[in-house]
Amino acid sequence: MRISSEALKPLSPVRSFVRRTGHLTHAQRRNLDTLWDRYGLETDTGILDFSTIFGRRAAVWLEIGFGTGDFLANQAAAHPEVDMIGIDVHLPGVGSLLGRLHTECLSNVRLFCADAVDVLRHCIPALSLERVYLLFPDPWPKQRHHKRRLVQPEFITLLETTVAPGGVLYLATDWEDYAVQMMATLSAAKGWHNLAGPASFGPRASERHPTRFERRGLQLGHKVWDLAFVRDATMVGLGELLLGSQFDPGTP
Repeated sequence: MRISSEALKPLSPVRSFVRRTGHLTHAQRRNLDTLWDRYGLETDTGILDFSTIFGRRAAVWLEIGFGTGDFLANQAAAHPEVDMIGIDVHLPGVGSLLGRLHTECLSNVRLFCADAVDVLRHCIPALSLERVYLLFPDPWPKQRHHKRRLVQPEFITLLETTVAPGGVLYLATDWEDYAVQMMATLSAAKGWHNLAGPASFGPRASERHPTRFERRGLQLGHKVWDLAFVRDATMVGLGELLLGSQFDPGTP
């Protein structure tokens, strides 16, 4: 894996993450060294050609901030007909996920170890994504750090260039004020329709098993808020079709 140049790039004044390399286990380091060329993507390659990367034409789903990669790998295994792109900046999680992709022969996944904004701006083809997942992003709980939160009007505008009409953006957080900010930001954005109804949060997607961050939040007594917005209100019917049975009304 070509780590050094990416890791040493100067950060812009405001980033939605702090690059924490953390301790790499021997297995994670081995996976990064031996499997990155198979599953990894670099931002300096420019706009991607999905059909070339995956060797086929298929729907493309994106997860921003996949953490340990459990959700991404589970989705890839459950939906072999779909191609998945994952983005994260923390090397231990990337290394762990690479090992799982190799062990489970999940050929429908590719990964970026980069800033999601850079990937969306420079690598994702226009109107190409059918789903985007942003699950438990860093809440930056202190008031003075709220400007670092990823879900801002500028970020939603950027997503508008990459999410196809009828595509769905799924979000979840266990920080109430961030949930309120997400709802306000997306409700004010033109061309997005709340699948749960105006200003309403939806139930947890039945396919979304609790992540490590979600379990930690629940242990602290936090509530979880889920949002699902479809791109372009004229395509609500298609968005609901994409949503299908993913939401279980009986799940709190």
